[in-house]
Amino acid sequence: MTNFTTHEDGSNLRLDLRRTVILRWWLLAAAVIAVSSAPTLLDIALPQLPMFAVVALMAGFNGYVRWRTGTDEPVGAAELFGQLCVDLAALGILLYLSGGAANPLISFLLVPVAVAALSLPGRLTAAVALLAVAIYSLLMWQFLPLRVADAERAARLHLAGMWLTFVVSAAMIAWFVARMTASIRERDSRLAAAREQALRDERVVALGALAAGAAHELGTPLATIAVIVGELERDDRLDAEVRRDLSVVMEQIELCKGIISTLAERTGMRRPEQVEVVDARAWLESLRVRWQAMRPQAASRLTLEGGSGVPLIVTEATLEQALINLLNNAADASDVEIQIRLLWNPATLTILITDGGPGFPAEVLRQAGRVPLPASDGGAGIGLLLAFSAIERLGGHVVLDNPAGGGGRARIELPIAQDRGMTGAT
Repeated sequence: MTNFTTHEDGSNLRLDLRRTVILRWWLLAAAVIAVSSAPTLLDIALPQLPMFAVVALMAGFNGYVRWRTGTDEPVGAAELFGQLCVDLAALGILLYLSGGAANPLISFLLVPVAVAALSLPGRLTAAVALLAVAIYSLLMWQFLPLRVADAERAARLHLAGMWLTFVVSAAMIAWFVARMTASIRERDSRLAAAREQALRDERVVALGALAAGAAHELGTPLATIAVIVGELERDDRLDAEVRRDLSVVMEQIELCKGIISTLAERTGMRRPEQVEVVDARAWLESLRVRWQAMRPQAASRLTLEGGSGVPLIVTEATLEQALINLLNNAADASDVEIQIRLLWNPATLTILITDGGPGFPAEVLRQAGRVPLPASDGGAGIGLLLAFSAIERLGGHVVLDNPAGGGGRARIELPIAQDRGMTGAT
């Protein structure tokens, strides 16, 4: 979580720098217009050469900052702090050359302070604010006065300048605050999602450890049952019907042993060599047949509704277990034949599993995949949490709903292995 937060802070600071660049361009454009038009429109003499020199230096500085934000170099709070100090110094020089504290545009000193308050830590924000106050105080007694012969006209110009300063400052601060607020909301949303994912991963890891222990403990009673069933099969007094039942029991025991062995072998972290790229139809049909052997009383049908070729997908053992969990939930919900539909487009493969039961309860639709749910007659217990986690790790997602025709439906979407091409339909 620490790495995630650090990355987020760096990204936000880079975004703040880009917004500061835009604000700086606006201020420089306003300065150019004011310095150019004041002598002719307002009949106010200004030292245009040094003022244009300051604007040109700031334009070059802003161009460098714009280039800087496009690189991969890390961005720190100290960098933004230094740039805001440069902005205040440049504004101070321009105001010194144009009347000092008497210049109504002096309120522009608040813009860097607002940016610092929204972007920087408390100590650096306080330093920017103190620098702005120091510049304002210095300009009260150190400045080049503006020469306006008519005192009444000077007062009107001052009031008009105060109005203009207020409008421009309000617009800039509102724009920056709105963008910052949106960024904060987005960051909080990502952090909340990351925390939720971490909590769910912790639950899945705990379940994996529990499953490993259960697999180890179940081996002994299953072996005992297998021995007893084997001895019963050798009993000559049993009739043919009982022998057939014992054969089915032995077959189910062997399936259980295979599942437990696989579970014990794969409780560790997923390794690259465990991932396979397979034909989607063949993989799903093979999985359905194996599941049908474990649930011989259940009925299912697989239909294909894709294009001309069956795609390849990336699979692993946990994905197979996720599909089996969903099929078990469907079989527990109803005795009606389960409909399995396989669809695809150039980017996504979709598996729809529809049962004939009463549908998913509202609590399952709301919380499935986030927390373990209590098991019910229709399934939807802890298997859903494991299914969601396994599918999302492979870049897919699961959606549960209750279709209009009745029953419950699980929609599994998985990315297609694009770099492996397409196989011909079989």
